[in-house]
Amino acid sequence: MSNLLLSDLTEKIIKGYRIKRGQDLSIFLTAPLDELQKNAQLLQKHFCGDHVDLCTIINGRSGRCSEDCKYCAQAACHHTGIEEYDMLPMDKIVANAHANENAGVNRFSIVTSGRTVTDKAFTSLLETYKQMRKELSIDLCASHGFLTAEQFHLLHEAGVSSYHHNIETSKRFFSHICTTHTYEDKIRTIKLAQAEGLCVCSGGIIGMGETWDDRFDMAVSLAELNIQSIPVNALMPIKGTKLENLPQLEANDVLRTIAFFRFINPEANIRLAAGRKLLPGNGETALIGGASASITGNMLTTSGTTIREDMQMLDRLGLSNKQPCCVS
Repeated sequence: MSNLLLSDLTEKIIKGYRIKRGQDLSIFLTAPLDELQKNAQLLQKHFCGDHVDLCTIINGRSGRCSEDCKYCAQAACHHTGIEEYDMLPMDKIVANAHANENAGVNRFSIVTSGRTVTDKAFTSLLETYKQMRKELSIDLCASHGFLTAEQFHLLHEAGVSSYHHNIETSKRFFSHICTTHTYEDKIRTIKLAQAEGLCVCSGGIIGMGETWDDRFDMAVSLAELNIQSIPVNALMPIKGTKLENLPQLEANDVLRTIAFFRFINPEANIRLAAGRKLLPGNGETALIGGASASITGNMLTTSGTTIREDMQMLDRLGLSNKQPCCVS
């Protein structure tokens, strides 16, 4: 593929060609960034039109996580000074969901820290999702770690349509960032959610010391899993974590990654996540260079962007989150 022009590759993908594991992907590193983004935009326009999917999240349970993910402020093994609390009450979560729906967001997610949730917490979450489904029309997403097939079924019945579960990085590099669970655990959970009929949102973090080949591998793995929503996070090193001393990525590296993720996953929503502040115009260049979605509002432990600011940005770019989306 190294001898193929980007424009020819773009046209082939539009006509149905898909990049597979084992192919030479060096063109994504050697091509000028502006040319790569231009062609990624053509793919974005073809598969997603002018729609940009906006989602928000609420941290339903914070801190004291048993897992040892090196990047995470909520891991109990780290000392980051993060606020710790148990499950938020239903009325607070539902009120937050109402506010986000009124602001025009497409999807709302409850995220909880920890490997999984206790039976008591899961029962509480089910009641909260049922209440939101009763009162709201916004799409509901969940992120509660490793669940069983039965739990996924109960979530689905309660009104949840999407499940978030990042693979984080490549299979090769995964053990360098986490030892309390495995890459295979991640894949197993994703497949259980998909078997239930949930749309899976899964991506990862770049800038943790991985190679470009690791980033390619993550993109291809997500394509093989047929992931429909792919958040691309740039590491924002947090004091007190094991990755606190890593340098922040250059904006062009983030933009290049987003662009080639579009080539490898042409029909997916490539979603801006943590690290947007590193990008020109807070992500404007990415939204016309391959990204077709974004997390908005206040994001967990990273600096977020207000919904109003994002709506104004979309308007400036001639994009909208009100039009039909190519991905559920």
